[in-house]
Amino acid sequence: MNTEDVLNEFRGAGALREGHFVLSSGLHSPVFLQKNLVFQHPDRTERLCKALAAKITEAVGQVDLCVSPAVGGIIPGYETARHLGCPSVYVEREGGEFKLRRAFSIPEGARIAMVEDIVTTGLSSRECVEAIRKAGGNVVVAACIVDRSGGRADPGAPLVALARLDVPAYPADQLPPELAAIPIEDPGSRRLKG
Repeated sequence: MNTEDVLNEFRGAGALREGHFVLSSGLHSPVFLQKNLVFQHPDRTERLCKALAAKITEAVGQVDLCVSPAVGGIIPGYETARHLGCPSVYVEREGGEFKLRRAFSIPEGARIAMVEDIVTTGLSSRECVEAIRKAGGNVVVAACIVDRSGGRADPGAPLVALARLDVPAYPADQLPPELAAIPIEDPGSRRLKG
C-alpha cells in the first residue's frame, strides 16, 4: 500500500478535509485528516493496519507487543497488533503524562512497536515512547498510518509510516494570509477537558 492508496481510504471515508484547522499540536494547517471517519469502517481500518503491520515486520522483524497512545492510537494499535499476532495495550494521560494503567504491563525484554494514528510533530509519539521506556520497554519502532511531517517528525524511535505527506503546518503567529482569511476549526483532541 502506498501513500496514494492510503489517501484514497481517507477520501473514500470523507476524512480528507480542507479548510483552516488547529491540529492537536496547536499548529494551524489547511489540511486535516479526520482519521475517526476512517476507523469507523472495519474494512478500511483492516486494510490500512494490515499494510502497516507488514511494513513494521519488514523494517524490524517480529515484535512482541504494540503500545499506543490513548485515545487516537487505540484502534490502529489494536488492529495492527492483530495482524502482527501480538497483544495490544495503550497508555493514558494521568497527571499530564502518559502512563500504563488498567493493569497493563510490559513483559521484560519485549520488542515493542509504538503504534500511532497520525504524526505531525511527533510530540505524542515521543511522550508515548518515553512512557514505554520508563516502564522498562524496548521500543524497536514507532509506526503510524500517516506521517504528515514529510519525514521531519522525531517520534523518539525509528519511524515507519504507511503514508508520508508534507502538509504545511504553521504557528498561530505565522499564518499565510490565505489561511488566516478562512474561519478556524479545532477538531483536535489534545486540548479537550474531560
